[in-house]
Amino acid sequence: MYQSLKNLTPTQQIGALFVIVFGLLMLGGLVIFLRSMREFEDPQQAAHHQSEIDNLNQLLKTSWLLIFVFWVAWLAGDISRLVLFGAGSFFALREFLTLSPTRHGDHRSLVLAFFVILPVQYWLVGTAQFNLFVVFIPVYVFLALPVASALANDPKQFLERNAKLQWGIMVCIYGMSHVPALLLLKFPRYDHQNAFLVLFLVLVVQTCMLTQHLVARRLMQLGKPPTLPAISQSFSWRAWWAGMISGSLLGALLAGITPFVPGQGFALSFIACAAGSMGHLVMKALKRDRGIPMWRGEGRAITGAGGMLDRIDALCFAAPVFFYSVRWYFGL
Repeated sequence: MYQSLKNLTPTQQIGALFVIVFGLLMLGGLVIFLRSMREFEDPQQAAHHQSEIDNLNQLLKTSWLLIFVFWVAWLAGDISRLVLFGAGSFFALREFLTLSPTRHGDHRSLVLAFFVILPVQYWLVGTAQFNLFVVFIPVYVFLALPVASALANDPKQFLERNAKLQWGIMVCIYGMSHVPALLLLKFPRYDHQNAFLVLFLVLVVQTCMLTQHLVARRLMQLGKPPTLPAISQSFSWRAWWAGMISGSLLGALLAGITPFVPGQGFALSFIACAAGSMGHLVMKALKRDRGIPMWRGEGRAITGAGGMLDRIDALCFAAPVFFYSVRWYFGL
């Protein structure tokens, strides 16, 4: 299979992979539909079954969204690709800050975050300014935002307000911007194929999270207690290891479409899955702190983005860790 893929042009390779991935997603949708046709005489069992079907449908929608975004990014030009990921960062940050109380004194910082910091960060990605891209948010922005807040002459909850904004920028802008940054890495004898790295990252992280979720739900049905009940009612180390192994094995199998050998693919996938799954757990802790079950709130999306942050939080944590691990290991 690897040799067949390597004999194709990059455009043909990505087309073949999309046929496979979209086919698997359609097969998953068919299986869920067939399961939804089951009937139960016991109302409690019927309600539990419907809840499980709704949950699986949500997971499938998330998978469709991530793959569709990548597909659009592949078809779009360089500028359109950056705008697409920038829009994802915009809606994710808006969602995060909508559920974080702000004051009038935060107005300047919010304007800077959405209309200065976000476009500058993606401009640095688009122009391959790696040295500045790495430190722009962690150094310059983290120093500039508190100054902007202090100049607003509002000291009430100053530390908490700035910490929330800085945290949101770090996750939603800095983390997400490393996904298109993968397209800029220059590997020897790997020209015009970096989009496979984005697909590789999305597939392994999503597979890890999907497996972890399904195993966790099964363990809950068997009455197994969660490991961290105060943060997550579904997290357990058994489910976490199942997700890590499945994502890492998939990474080894997909090594043929990347500049990695299978062992490198397994190791880098393991790192990405660990960062993504632990990041997802951190975001669950933040949701518990805010007293909400999901970033989109109850009943409707806060920002109209359909719960964007719920869908990409693991990717936002995995992308920078994967990016710098690859860049360090290959000396790029």
